[in-house]
Amino acid sequence: MNLPNRLTILRIVLTFVFMFLLFSPGLPGKVFALVAFIIACLTDFYDGYIARKYNLITDLGKLLDPIADKILVIAAFLAFVEMGIIPAWMVVVIIFRELVITGIRIIGVSKGKVLAASMAGKHKTVSQMVSIFFILGVIIIKEAGDAGILFWSAELEPFLNISIYILMLITVALTLISGMSYFIKNKKIFGALKDG
Repeated sequence: MNLPNRLTILRIVLTFVFMFLLFSPGLPGKVFALVAFIIACLTDFYDGYIARKYNLITDLGKLLDPIADKILVIAAFLAFVEMGIIPAWMVVVIIFRELVITGIRIIGVSKGKVLAASMAGKHKTVSQMVSIFFILGVIIIKEAGDAGILFWSAELEPFLNISIYILMLITVALTLISGMSYFIKNKKIFGALKDG
């Protein structure tokens, strides 16, 4: 297994570390959860960068990299649902999209074709990451306010909740758009499946 693929595996491991820290009581756990998430995001950048620069792109990497991204993102959103920060329906839509696209990829592999992430999919991923970072920032600021380290007012909460909701609406919209785009782009896979 080459270095990019090891970094992808590391991202999956860091997802579990992130979840454990996020649900740890107190401010330090939330801060270290953010650090773990940042490191996981950096592995996403560097595995692709190293793979392209040193020509280490593999079929395993093309398949595993987006799956690792999905695990990280879905874990974060599920945590936010559990914490009562975002509505469950938004995460259901995101998970449904990811399951459909993963299914298309699996069908592609069965036909000997590995389908890499599309540009629309990359935009979707960026929007998801922005939403997650914003929500983590709000969690940390609120936790720091409760600890008396930073200023926090209950009057800020409705504004931040609305901001989170709007960000998540944008994320869900881009998630659906990228899913439809990916489906249309690879509809020949289903034709091949039918012919087979």
